Amino acid sequence: MKEKGTWKVTFTLPKKAVNGAKQVVVVGDFNNWDTRGIALEAIGSEVYETSLELDPGRSYQFRYLIDNARWENDWQADAYIPSPFNGVNNSVVVLREAENTVSVVKEEHQETIVLTTAKKEVPTAYDDLTKIEGIGKKLEEVLQSVGISSFKALSKLNPDDIKAMLIAANPRYKMHNPSYWPQQASLAAQEKWEELQALQTELKGGKKK
Repeated sequence: MKEKGTWKVTFTLPKKAVNGAKQVVVVGDFNNWDTRGIALEAIGSEVYETSLELDPGRSYQFRYLIDNARWENDWQADAYIPSPFNGVNNSVVVLREAENTVSVVKEEHQETIVLTTAKKEVPTAYDDLTKIEGIGKKLEEVLQSVGISSFKALSKLNPDDIKAMLIAANPRYKMHNPSYWPQQASLAAQEKWEELQALQTELKGGKKK
């Protein structure tokens, strides 16, 4: 939704996951986990779905609540992360930073004809995420692959969500501790380099010494 600077995200759950239920809602960070949720509508004979406008450059945890009695995860989530409840995972959707768009127009016979809306061909801005203690080139590539390419975007993420994304990319990344990555990224985004350096002197492997 270029005019609002948001992403339109479609949440979809197959009907076979619902098993004849009468009501399906999506609940998550975007509605403060209010179990009244946002209702999904039956689309054809295959799926239930709904669309929401969400802010870019961050991740959201969510689940589906069926007939106010049974929970189900998204079958194609970007990642899954342990919830506060033992043995229960939440689904995660990761949203890239909003992309610049521009309307393409053509002048013909003194009439302005709108042809399409296309992405503006400008270089993508990438911050050097390796300036964050704990992030090397491999981890930077993992973050970039899911749209986290700037200090600002990284600063908005929850450390648990970052951990889930790393593990989804490769289980061996479980060893990394991103607890202070968002805090470091926030300082870097504000160009508070002295404060960042002071914080990093207290860190080793993502943890306070």
